[in-house]
Amino acid sequence: MKVAEGRMGRVFVLRLEDGDRLPECIEAFAAERGVSQGFCALVGGVGSGRIVVGPEDATSMPPVPVLAELLGAHEAAAVGTLFPDEAGRPKLHMHATFGRGDTVKTGCIRPGIDIWTIGEFILIELAGLDLVRKRDAATGFELLAPK
Repeated sequence: MKVAEGRMGRVFVLRLEDGDRLPECIEAFAAERGVSQGFCALVGGVGSGRIVVGPEDATSMPPVPVLAELLGAHEAAAVGTLFPDEAGRPKLHMHATFGRGDTVKTGCIRPGIDIWTIGEFILIELAGLDLVRKRDAATGFELLAPK
């Protein structure tokens, strides 16, 4: 386990609108406002997009992602973190659960999802941390590490 201690900074409440695309719209907002690190939550609707629902084989590294398509409006609840990549750009890592009727899908939103009608997004800035997402050669993942 690796640990870093920080504190809360600003709090932003965003009302995302129909067609806003995650993660791009949040990363752009964070860059505009100078937010490089944060904790995020989302509730609302998603109309379409793709999510990562696991690796093809959990023993192969780097893993090959399995993608699932979201078709039609889904209810969504998500949590995530925002930290800069090695180039200093804010990068959102968010996992969500999507429901439509009796079907539920859960996964990482990195490939991109579009808001359907409304999404309430909370971004709590984290201050006093010096972390960055660094690419790990073995897994291919961007893991949090000290700068």
